[in-house]
Amino acid sequence: MDKGAREDGGGGKGTRDTVDEGANKPNYHLKYTMGGHRKAVSSVKFSPDGRWLASSSADRTIRIFDAMTSKCCHQLEGHSSGISDISWTADSHYICSASDDKTIKIWDIETAEVIKTLRGHTNFVFCVNFNPQSNLIASGSFDESVRIWDVKSGKCLKSLPAHSEPVSAVHFNRDGTLIVSSSYDGLCRIWDTGTGQCLKTLIDEENPPVSFVKFSPNSRYILAGTLDNTLRLWNYTAGKCLKTYQGHKNEKYCIFSTFSVTNGKWIVSGSEDHCIYLWNLQNKQIAQKLEGHTDVVLAVACHPKENIIASGSLEKDKSVRLWHHTEEKQSLCLSTNER
Repeated sequence: MDKGAREDGGGGKGTRDTVDEGANKPNYHLKYTMGGHRKAVSSVKFSPDGRWLASSSADRTIRIFDAMTSKCCHQLEGHSSGISDISWTADSHYICSASDDKTIKIWDIETAEVIKTLRGHTNFVFCVNFNPQSNLIASGSFDESVRIWDVKSGKCLKSLPAHSEPVSAVHFNRDGTLIVSSSYDGLCRIWDTGTGQCLKTLIDEENPPVSFVKFSPNSRYILAGTLDNTLRLWNYTAGKCLKTYQGHKNEKYCIFSTFSVTNGKWIVSGSEDHCIYLWNLQNKQIAQKLEGHTDVVLAVACHPKENIIASGSLEKDKSVRLWHHTEEKQSLCLSTNER
C-alpha cells in the first residue's frame, strides 16, 4: 500500500531547556507550490546540505527540487509500484527509496540513475532511512520485519522479526548505534544496530497504532505519532512519556512529524484536516496552523539550516509546498520603508 494511501493498517537540545518567553513565535507563510506528481505525495525530505528537496509519490517517481527556488531539476523513475518513503545520504549525493514493489532502490541524484536495488522484503516496503555514516540502510515493511542493509554490497545484514503488524517507521539515532521502529501493533522498539537485539519496548497504556517515530536531534528522546490524534515525546531510556501534543487530526494515515530547531524549538506535523501544525515543544501549545493544502498533509520536513518547512499532500491535492518564516518586526519595518 502506498503511503500515498498510508491508511488503515497503513540539533535540538533536551526538553529541559527553557524556551525564552520572548522568543519569536513561528510566522510561516506559503512561498512556493510545486506540482508535477500525478498521484499522492508520500514523503518530502531536504538534503542534509540544504540544497535540495526530494519528494516521493504513489505515481512511482521521485522529484528533486532546488530547495531555494523550487525549480524541479530531476525526476527519478524505475520502481514498478508506488513509493512510500525516501532518505538522503549524509553527503546529499544519493537517495534510497521504499516501494510497494517490495524493493529499495539507491539513486545517484546527479545522473538520476539507480545504483542498486535491494531485494528481500516479502511485502510492501513502507519506510527507509540511511544511518548517519550512510553505510547502512534500515527499512520497515508490511511483512512486519525491520531489515538492515549494507549499502556497498546491497546485501541484507539482518532481518529482525520486529513487530506483529506492518512497520510504519524506522530511524537511526545520531551516532547510528540505535534504530527505533514503530508499528500498527502499538509498539515502539529500540534496537542495537550492531547486534540486532531489542533493547527497549515502549508501549502506551491505551496501545493505539503507532503511525510514525523518530529520534530527537540530540537522540535523547523519541517523537511518536499515534492514530488517536496524538504525538508523544518519550524519554526512551526511562520508558516515560514526557509530553503530548494534540489538536491536529490523525486517525487513519501514517503522517510524518518532526522537530524544527532553526528558530526556536517546535514540533511540526501534517494533519488529516489538510493543515500543518506547529507546537511549542516545551509548553505543548499550538503555535501556528498552516492552511492551504486541499487534502490530507501526509509529509512534512524542516530545512536543516533555514526557517523553511516542506509539505506534501494526498490525491486530491498532489502538491509539494514550501513555507518560509518571516520575522514580524522585520516585515513591519520593510512596509514602513516602502511608504
